[in-house]
Amino acid sequence: MLVLVLNFRRKKFSHYVKKMFPKRGWQLWLLHFIAVLGSLWMLSLLIPLKRGRRPAYILRYQWLEYTNIDESPEKVCNCSAILQGEKEALLKAKLLTITKDFQKIIQIPDEYYINATKDYMDFKTNIAKYITFPLSKEEQDFLLAYSMVVHHKVQNFERLLRAIYAPQNIYCVHVDKKAPASVFIAINAITSCFPNVFMVSKPVDVVYAGWTRVQADLNCMADLYNTSTNWKYFINLCGQDFPLKTNLEIVQALRSLKGGNSLESEEMPQGKKRRVMNVYQVIDGQIQQTGKTKDPTPFNLPILSGNAYIVVNRGYIHSVLEDERIQALIEWAKDTYSPDEFLWATIQRMSGVPGSTWPNRKFDMTDMNAIARMVKWQGHEGSEGSLQAVYPECKGHHVRSICVYGAGDLQWLIEQHHLFANKFDADRDPIAIYCLEKYLRHKALTELD
Repeated sequence: MLVLVLNFRRKKFSHYVKKMFPKRGWQLWLLHFIAVLGSLWMLSLLIPLKRGRRPAYILRYQWLEYTNIDESPEKVCNCSAILQGEKEALLKAKLLTITKDFQKIIQIPDEYYINATKDYMDFKTNIAKYITFPLSKEEQDFLLAYSMVVHHKVQNFERLLRAIYAPQNIYCVHVDKKAPASVFIAINAITSCFPNVFMVSKPVDVVYAGWTRVQADLNCMADLYNTSTNWKYFINLCGQDFPLKTNLEIVQALRSLKGGNSLESEEMPQGKKRRVMNVYQVIDGQIQQTGKTKDPTPFNLPILSGNAYIVVNRGYIHSVLEDERIQALIEWAKDTYSPDEFLWATIQRMSGVPGSTWPNRKFDMTDMNAIARMVKWQGHEGSEGSLQAVYPECKGHHVRSICVYGAGDLQWLIEQHHLFANKFDADRDPIAIYCLEKYLRHKALTELD
């Protein structure tokens, strides 16, 4: 703009200077004046704009922002107000999610992703706006490995992948063998767009609370471990998780662990002990008790309680795959109930496992103190100040006593130290995901060096 203005005014201004400075070398004076203006313009590039952005940022990265001009039915909501907990914005979002017209237009069929990914470059850069370059040297030097276990809701999966994607990381995707063909084809089409995202080599039929839920993660662990030697930490996800932090924030949180692991691992509650004391088997796709009693654990290992979600270093994964004690524990655990809720927690307290801690109760770690996952259980919800309450009441709805977050949960969620939260449902309340992904993308781009 400055150049255009100067060109436009050049003759008029030159004539004016000639008259004002006939004996002072007006040509030299004009060059000097232009040089000063040029210097001031260059200096302006170094001064942040009101939004904290430099012009260089605008030219280079603004296209990666999620803006209101993007085709999205959720864009009518005021995400800034929602994230600040403003009642009017939250009420508007709540009412919108229950309207039939809105529920109809937010549904994205699996076929959409199958067709959209045929031009993978257009899908990555223009349609979905994936970040396809490392945003900082710190992130480039600290690689992460993800296991993603999915059985439905392709839209949820794609938005999760987009939110956590970085070209230096590596991602293994496990789709349940009994998932509909359209789900498998759509997710396979999405993963095919990226050189560092792949489908697991050995998919299994996942049964709720059964051993195959663990086997799905184990198969991805093996693939990730054998595919790359450069990643430093492993994080496992399911299709209805969503990050609460940017990739840089995740990297910084993991660096602060100094080689340690972060996962729930505490004394087994009395009510859960039957899960590891009795033999279970899968009958007609459901896990059932057989009436038989389990043998003692191998090596008399103490069984700890935890959950399916973990943040562990590469050495922990090596131990899971190679340690003979852990292999024996895995075999022992295959006929228990919900082994994912004690296996990782128990391994975390075994001596010799990198990043592990002693089994003494002094080292117990609750799910609220671990950074792996924020899950709201209905039985622990309540008003602030209540002795029984661990977190505020769910503003969405519940599935199997777990909160499926609504837009009203976001203000509280983004204040937590957890890296991820579970559960979200784009088919029920996409506004929660929409506002969270906008918040994270904006934050990631403002963190640029």
